[in-house]
Amino acid sequence: MAFSSATPQCAADSSRAQSPHQLLHLESCRMRSVFQWNLGGRALELGKRTLIMGIVNVTPDSFSDGGQFLDLAAALEHAERLLAEGADIIDIGGESTRPGARVDLSVSQPADSKKTPAANLKAGKAAVSAEEERKRVVPVIAELKKKHPGAVISIDTYKADVARAAIGAGAEIVNDVSGFRGDTHMAKTLAELKCGSVLMHMRGRPEEWRTLPPPGDIVLLVKRELKEWAEKAVLAGVRRERIVLDPGFGFGKSFDENYPLLGRFSELQAAGFPLLAGTSRKSFIGRTLGRDGKDVPPQGRLYGTLATETALILKGAHILRTHDVKATFDAVRVADAILQAR
Repeated sequence: MAFSSATPQCAADSSRAQSPHQLLHLESCRMRSVFQWNLGGRALELGKRTLIMGIVNVTPDSFSDGGQFLDLAAALEHAERLLAEGADIIDIGGESTRPGARVDLSVSQPADSKKTPAANLKAGKAAVSAEEERKRVVPVIAELKKKHPGAVISIDTYKADVARAAIGAGAEIVNDVSGFRGDTHMAKTLAELKCGSVLMHMRGRPEEWRTLPPPGDIVLLVKRELKEWAEKAVLAGVRRERIVLDPGFGFGKSFDENYPLLGRFSELQAAGFPLLAGTSRKSFIGRTLGRDGKDVPPQGRLYGTLATETALILKGAHILRTHDVKATFDAVRVADAILQAR
């Protein structure tokens, strides 16, 4: 099963202004490439409509909803609510990768961002062990699959052992924020599991994000590294039709770097993979909406999030990852109608 080779017809995007208010050149794609995302036992069609990935954080410390769904019953109830509101995929995570979080990435790279923009990914003390992460997420996945056999479940992890346990419990997608680089066994594990996967771009480690040097052209950097990492995954045995790419809004990107990614998002389609985007309640939205020098807190960023999600659909995003499924569902219906009318 191969990906579609159809090329989306997008208007030239010449916006290179430095102000965030000028960066969103919203000439939309006239069409989105259509893909069949191979999840192993089935495939999801991507491109004819935008799919919604609802977030369930089984953590005590996530930036937006930490602690709300740490209990099994609460997590399950929340996941079922998101399905009822229109989520196509439920993404379950057991470790926070918020700015400043301590994570255990086994990748190590030089700190010179010009040569290796991944920037000093040295192993650090694990905030959450693989064992603890499994204890948090596997019961939720198993129970949700038991109650909703048709639900598409994703595990948000960069640990190969957690990915294997989650797939065994009923998940069909591994969503790896480290781009398959945080655990040296991840790509091989994904190849063996024959599941769907999301390869996300991240610069540096969460505790380093505030001090990372400027990358130059962030869009060119993300394009190049996503393509390189995806090709390495393919060489490791992960089939192309199982991979979706995510530019990683907010993951090692400063306030000024997220808006070029939004404004030039359509350029990422050149890699030839489906695209997922997650801007839900991110801090760069809170900064833009801030008043009197204070950022708007996560719970006040819904309307700003919907603005970015609409722009992303018009720029060619296939999947949106969001905390607010009900509101996003309505925005997606209208944005898809605009895209299809062109």
